[in-house]
Amino acid sequence: MRSAEYWIKKLNLLPHPEGGFFKESYRSDELISSEALPNRYNSARTFSTQIYFMLVKGNHSSFHRLKSDETWHFYDGSPVTIWVLSEVDGLREVTLGLDEESFPQFTIPKGCWFAAEVVRDGDYSLVGCSVAPGFDFADFEMAKRESLYEKFPFEIVKRLSLP
Repeated sequence: MRSAEYWIKKLNLLPHPEGGFFKESYRSDELISSEALPNRYNSARTFSTQIYFMLVKGNHSSFHRLKSDETWHFYDGSPVTIWVLSEVDGLREVTLGLDEESFPQFTIPKGCWFAAEVVRDGDYSLVGCSVAPGFDFADFEMAKRESLYEKFPFEIVKRLSLP
């Protein structure tokens, strides 16, 4: 039986600023020029990036958003719930996993706030995250609890946002 500790060691995972652990596993060596990208990007970006991402019991990925779409792929452990907030759909809950109630992958649209947590008291969830154009911390924004709650008054926002 694999454990969170097994995957952290095997994949050399490190703490992530939004919560959980991660390791970049791929970054394209080709660039898209800033002139070819939408105005929301301030410089060139790689074609795509991928990371391993793990949440463990008792921690979560805090609400944040990206300027690119991000696809999550389920690999191992307990199912993980992704909470997505958007102007159009309000609050959406999607569970990744391999059981009958879950999906093996899901894409979070650019600009949507999202957070994630391990479900059903599981020990850990190991997923992969693919971003195109590739991830850059300049495109990453952490939510502030009060301002996000004003816009989306759901209890999950209070629980999974940074103060």
